[in-house]
This record gives sequence, structure tokens and C-alpha cells, in this order.
Amino acid sequence: MTAILNPSYRQRIGYQAGLLGGFAMVAAALLTMGDIATREAIAERRAEDLLASLEQVIPPATHDNDLLATTLELNGPDDAPLTVYRALQGLEVQAVAFRVAEPGYAGPIALMLGLDAKGRILGARVLAHTETPGLGDKIEVARDDWILGFDGLSLDDPPPQRWAVKKDGGDFDQFSGATITPRAVVKAIRGGLEWFAANRDALTSSAVIQQEHSHGNSD
Repeated sequence: MTAILNPSYRQRIGYQAGLLGGFAMVAAALLTMGDIATREAIAERRAEDLLASLEQVIPPATHDNDLLATTLELNGPDDAPLTVYRALQGLEVQAVAFRVAEPGYAGPIALMLGLDAKGRILGARVLAHTETPGLGDKIEVARDDWILGFDGLSLDDPPPQRWAVKKDGGDFDQFSGATITPRAVVKAIRGGLEWFAANRDALTSSAVIQQEHSHGNSD
């Protein structure tokens, strides 16, 4: 009776391995189907989130183009490929936005930085961080207006030596008990300004010139 309820073949390694493999294949198939079914929706949500971030650092009134469709690919401050979103009126560049990042207290802090064509800050917003809740998360505009203090500033305003938190002799407030976090944000934004200054011609050249260069490269 015991042999019928628990056949001996079930004890074999080959049977158990085959059973495990079958479940694994079914699970993999379900995951693949789920990925295919949700891929487009996830891409749309990501595009919406990105556009919402861009619109916080580039005012809609400054451009008449689709920010997501007008991009440049350059090497960023860390020499890795960096996507730059350009705001145009006609073919003239009015502003640009790109991602900057620096290590914070608990991990990398990523921001979207928007600059006008002269290199003045239109806005900076935190995209992602893992800083301490209640302390480091004051860099989020939803928690505190500290990040808005960068609006209107540029690489020379204040002077470069004052692009630091007050504890380090600079102009920017640090948070009580969380100096590392604002220090990282200031460093990231200053790095973005320096990168813009070094690449100003490529970033702000008109779309016509960009197209001519593109055609010339393809001939």
C-alpha cells in the first residue's frame, strides 16, 4: 500500500530534477509573458515620469518642441554617455537638461539639472536617493524648499570658491545632522555647471547646424 501512494520512481534524482526543471520552465515562461505584456506600459510610465521631471527644470513657456524627442548624446562628466534634453524655440536652443549624480551619505544621489543657454540654473530636482528619512530627504522639493535656492545661480554666481556648504566656507546651507547630503548635491550641481561650460558650443549650437553636421558625417 505504501509503495502505491509513494511510487519508487518519485525517489529518483532524475525524476525530482525533471520536476524541478519543469516548474522552472513554467515560471520562466510566465515571467517572460508578463514582461512582454507590461513592457510597453512600463516604458510609457517611465517616459511620463521623465517628462514630468524635465518640466520641473525647464519651464514649458521656454520651448515649443518635444523635449523627449530632441536630445543629444555626449560624454558626461564621468566620461559615460549622457543624454541631454534640449528646449528649442524654432531651431534655437533655449535651455538644456541633463542628469548629474554624486555619492551621498547612504548611496548615489541623482538629479535632473536644467540650465538656460547662458548656463544659469532654471531648476534642479532630485530623481533618486537613499538618504536618511527626516534628515537627508530635505533635498526633495516635496520635503523642503532648500533645492529651490539654486534657481537663478550660475558657475560664476556665486564665485566658484563659494560653491560649497557653509560648513566648508561656501554659500549653501547644510542640514542639522546631515551635512554630507547637501554637500553632495552642491558638488553634483557645480559639476554639471562646469561640464556645461566645457561643452557649451555643442550643447547650444542651433538645430540647423546640428543637422548639417549630421549630414556631413553621414556622407
